[in-house]
Amino acid sequence: MTVQSPDLITFGETMALFMTPEFRALEHSSALEHSFGGAESNVAIGAARLGSSVGWFGALGHDPFGTRILKAIRGEGVDVSRARLLAGEQTGLMFRESIAGKLAVHYYRKHSAASRMEPQHLDQAYIQGAKLLHVTGITAAISETARNTMLEAVRMAKEAGVTICFDPNLRLKLWSVEDARRVLLPIAEEADYFLPGWDELQLLYDTDSEQDIMARLAKLKAVSVVKGYNGSTVVLERGSRSDVPFFPAEKVVDTVGAGDGFCAGFLSGLLRGRTAVDAVRIASICGSLVVQGRGDWEALPDWQAVERLLEDRAWVER
Repeated sequence: MTVQSPDLITFGETMALFMTPEFRALEHSSALEHSFGGAESNVAIGAARLGSSVGWFGALGHDPFGTRILKAIRGEGVDVSRARLLAGEQTGLMFRESIAGKLAVHYYRKHSAASRMEPQHLDQAYIQGAKLLHVTGITAAISETARNTMLEAVRMAKEAGVTICFDPNLRLKLWSVEDARRVLLPIAEEADYFLPGWDELQLLYDTDSEQDIMARLAKLKAVSVVKGYNGSTVVLERGSRSDVPFFPAEKVVDTVGAGDGFCAGFLSGLLRGRTAVDAVRIASICGSLVVQGRGDWEALPDWQAVERLLEDRAWVER
């Protein structure tokens, strides 16, 4: 049987999200807004809104949270045919609040359905029929079986010549930096596109020396897209370096999801045949638009909004 795969495939944990209204503290809020979030599903939704063919899969609890999440992601035009609702398992939960003006997130994800992912659940033909596989370090951190699932998906993709994009998405609430280095750095060596933040690189490479970090990145076969370096994104490709300035945001409402919006824009740019540098320009616009709204994925833009700003020569020359 022929498997019809989307151009872009990603997978990982998506959790039910509860937020206090008006950025209040949980302790003093009598109401909560219900949504959901997950790095990979945020990217999938963002790329779908930009017109890309996208599939997301993962394991969710067969509970009201999992059912709602699956329907919502499907409703955004993302293929969820390989996602699973597991009876007897629970969907992870996260709660967001504002304390003294700073965002705080509380996770309840231990033993979640997503942590039960295993390599045997992968659809090899589905993965190998894609053009791009996007993975993040979060999946590697939530459990050993999820980590093995991600590594096997990467192996399957490489075997078929599928392009691999890797965002380390370092989460030190999930594991130590030593464990993260041991797992994530070898994945970076396998990737075709590596999307770390500058702060993440300092932790992963255990140095704040720009010279040392850039030298380490130069040894990778991947095109490295370094986010958050002195107000710009650095693109390292085949020995050349390009610094792409951030697209300015008129106002900043909520920074959560900005990195996922950036990633969605970058991958969609690649799928449109753009160069890495041009794809970063698209990504920067997406990140800028995301921070001007609230929620993990709700403010992700469509292609029409991005295209209008992309054609603004004033930004290109700024």
